Amino acid sequence: MQAIARQSPNGSSSSTAKQRLIERRVRDLILHKSQLVDVPHTASLTETMNALVTNRVLAVLVAAPPGRWIGAGGSMIMEAGQETGTVRKQYIGIVTMLDIPAHIGGDDEGVEKASDDQSDLEKKMATPVSAIIGHNLEGLSLWTFNPNTSILDCMEVLSKGIHRALVPIDSRIENIPGVELVESAPSYGMLTQMDVVRFLKDNSSEMEGIVTCSIRELGAISRNVYAITDRTKVFEAIKCMRAAMINAVPIVASEEFEHDHSQLLDLEGQGRKLMGTFSATDLRGCHLATLRSWLSTMVLDFTEKISKSPLYTAAAPGEGGTRLRVHMTCTDGSSLVEAMDKAVDNHVHRVWVVDEQGLLTGVVSLTGMIRALRVAILSA
Repeated sequence: MQAIARQSPNGSSSSTAKQRLIERRVRDLILHKSQLVDVPHTASLTETMNALVTNRVLAVLVAAPPGRWIGAGGSMIMEAGQETGTVRKQYIGIVTMLDIPAHIGGDDEGVEKASDDQSDLEKKMATPVSAIIGHNLEGLSLWTFNPNTSILDCMEVLSKGIHRALVPIDSRIENIPGVELVESAPSYGMLTQMDVVRFLKDNSSEMEGIVTCSIRELGAISRNVYAITDRTKVFEAIKCMRAAMINAVPIVASEEFEHDHSQLLDLEGQGRKLMGTFSATDLRGCHLATLRSWLSTMVLDFTEKISKSPLYTAAAPGEGGTRLRVHMTCTDGSSLVEAMDKAVDNHVHRVWVVDEQGLLTGVVSLTGMIRALRVAILSA
């Protein structure tokens, strides 16, 4: 990291960037964000998925009457009236787009049975959303950032793999910067890793001596990559992602000797031809009514067909027409700012690392970008 610091064309650029990240607060990043999306704890999974699709979000909060629940991770996140302070509801957890199909495949025969039996699928989708809170790693806790938390301190938390946290507006809790499990406020905003990476990208000129370094130099690459093949079915991919608690997997070319395509491939130390990506985002393009017919489709076919769905296209407002499926890639020598640009501009949460032959060698996630940049700024 010392070598990286010496490469800076401006000796004060790192200290300037550090000071700016200390001065800027998380409240600045949620000022213009849309209203928080939540569903009642009694909502069915059908209603929850409709809320996810309609609002074009990857996660929704689950709300319940106050005082009757212990929130995810022991949290107590309350929404109270602006004037009276009377608590109206408690946020007891968060449910993501992946949680619902993962619930359908909650046992060895779950997804296969649902793909053949419409009544079984309808029964599973009638489950109350409160029943699936905490079934994945992200749902185990519900965090809030005090609005006065600095961007730099926020980066420390998000660099550990927390994807999103609530930010109270006009909080009634003592104004101490940091991350909390207890909060009461009239309203909240949702801060995500993408919001922070977008802010860092927009202010990258102040960190030029760092963000122009390669992702290899900055240690932003993870070589621990799990993949599925082009012959894996959608229900098999969902089961794999649920078991590994991951939100996306690369699709790689299958090989003749492989007969079982229902398991994740550990690609650490070996390259495979990258053919695409299957992620929770793709599920936004699938109407619940057609989910059953998609489950037994080959995952590569699914990702290509879903890109033509009006729901999937609508998830990228302003692009118009069919949203082309182009998997985002970079190389070991790509700069950090290049990886950030690709992630933010295409609204993807990871960029695959490939070699000169297009073989998959690693991944740069939003977590990795935030962690690498924070370490470099503090070390420079």
